[in-house]
Amino acid sequence: MVKLVGSILVVGGCVGLGGWYRGQFIGRLKQLRILITILDLMISEVRYSKSSLPECCRQLSGRLPEPYGNSFFKVWEETQENSGEGYRDIFVRNLKRCMEQVPLGAEEKKLFLEVSGQFGYEEARMQINSMEQCKEQLKNICGGLEKEVGEKGRMAMGLGTLGGLLLIIVLL
Repeated sequence: MVKLVGSILVVGGCVGLGGWYRGQFIGRLKQLRILITILDLMISEVRYSKSSLPECCRQLSGRLPEPYGNSFFKVWEETQENSGEGYRDIFVRNLKRCMEQVPLGAEEKKLFLEVSGQFGYEEARMQINSMEQCKEQLKNICGGLEKEVGEKGRMAMGLGTLGGLLLIIVLL
């Protein structure tokens, strides 16, 4: 009886681990979609509301999910303090801290921070063009990930299950 309960717990743990990995893949895809939405909102604010980038951050802070909303508000606050630090530096520093909390790949983080950090140096039309280019690059990455997520998710669950069964065979 003890062996049966132990076997069930081992398989359950391995399946759970496979599910956790699958969740990480899905979380990464979700975060990419959130970044694309953020860029869409920023483009709208700059294009139609004629907002400056710091003001755009303030307006978006209430509409974005955490941890992004809080980070965008901090960007606005720090730019209002006039500490001598530029918008780009403030934006990159705050969003880098924010992105440590989300399951994104290094490539996506680097792309968003590098391109987004350049927004402060250009006029509105150039800012919009930069944001649209970044959005297209993120969409391309997202499209590739959508194909991978299904395959890798099934693989993670399958390997977790099979790993658990293999452990049971080895242990018994």
